[in-house]
Amino acid sequence: MTNSEGLHRVVIVGGGFGGLNAVQHLKRAPVRITLIDKRNFHLFQPLLYQVATGGLSPANIASPLRSILRSQKNVEVVLGEMTDLDVEHRRIILKDGSIDYDTLVLAVGAENFYFGHNEWAAFAPGLKSIEDATWIRRKILLAFESAERETNPQSIQAWLTFVIVGGGATGVELAGALAEIANITLKDNFRHIDPSEAHIILLEGGERLLPAFPPSLSQKAKESLNRLRVEVLTQALAQDITTESVTVRLQGETRRIATRTVLWAAGVRPSPLANILSKKTGVPLDRAGRILIQRDLTVPGHPEIFAIGDLVNLAAEDGKPLPGVAPVAIQQGSYVAQVIQSRLRRKNSSPFYYRDKGNLATIGRAAAVAVIKNLRFSGYLAWLTWLFVHLMYIVEFENRLLVFLQWAWNYFTLNRSARLITGVDDSEVEPPRGL
Repeated sequence: MTNSEGLHRVVIVGGGFGGLNAVQHLKRAPVRITLIDKRNFHLFQPLLYQVATGGLSPANIASPLRSILRSQKNVEVVLGEMTDLDVEHRRIILKDGSIDYDTLVLAVGAENFYFGHNEWAAFAPGLKSIEDATWIRRKILLAFESAERETNPQSIQAWLTFVIVGGGATGVELAGALAEIANITLKDNFRHIDPSEAHIILLEGGERLLPAFPPSLSQKAKESLNRLRVEVLTQALAQDITTESVTVRLQGETRRIATRTVLWAAGVRPSPLANILSKKTGVPLDRAGRILIQRDLTVPGHPEIFAIGDLVNLAAEDGKPLPGVAPVAIQQGSYVAQVIQSRLRRKNSSPFYYRDKGNLATIGRAAAVAVIKNLRFSGYLAWLTWLFVHLMYIVEFENRLLVFLQWAWNYFTLNRSARLITGVDDSEVEPPRGL
């Protein structure tokens, strides 16, 4: 099957790290590409927490897809949302139409997961989108404003208590940034409260923070958070979340924490498209709902369908699933592009192999932990490495420059200039959703 121009038609669903890299690595291929996304921009998700804590503005970490791909003539961008799949006729179904494909690449990512408690989403926003980030920013800043106007000591304490559920990289980064807001950024900004009296609690269900890191670096991260006066509770499971409290199961005992601000960093699940693909192709899903794909990143029995990124379960050499991080999606996207080009030349391809370039997490100002091959280090050097790596991964040069300048300004002035309260009235508990 070819289109009217006689070219092999590649449809890529998702303009994140994986999908965008697949598109860009097909720049010189004799194919016609359609990139479909329900947003008109590529989002640099690893820095969402900085939008949520006022360090960056949304435009600093998002770039319009049409702008990124303006010089790539073999691609068209479609603003739309995939809702179904016609495997027999090689056609994807959108909310407002359909598009045929010869090769399909699904790179639609993941969404927040509340382990069967979807009602918690109204009280504990996760961090997967621009709307999530600005909603969290609003909740954090309104908490300080509400505390400023309270007269009841218990109410003030509840407003100044922040609970973060999940001790992975996102939770650690949120906790560190929130502590800096309370201890540094908001100093002398209020007349009736002292922001540094904020109580920040980080809950982790496992035995240690940052389980993807070596235990020694997990301990370094905990020590850095303790210096920022963050209370770290491990083996702590959230049992209930309401607008006024969190109930925690902690080492066999139940503890109720009065708080008006809960942030979710505990889990994600694949896009609902994983279930659709499973029903249409028979591909099995793992317990987390991810697609069990083959080593060439294709769906079993359907070599024309690739699935990559957070949507899939693919084991690394140690037998554990590859983590849902940007480097994995980026490498998978470029690999899929190579396989497509090899097939057009009627050549075979070797299986996908992930080259682990390391793992990084920042804890706050001039503090981070890093694993790069056999090197394990923390502190200021790790923080500089984190800055450099994240700048290089940002897609457009203009955004790299803006982020660098903003970081430099924040570092030297101890300020976070993007701490704006915007959005809907807080009585509307659900965050605004985009297209």
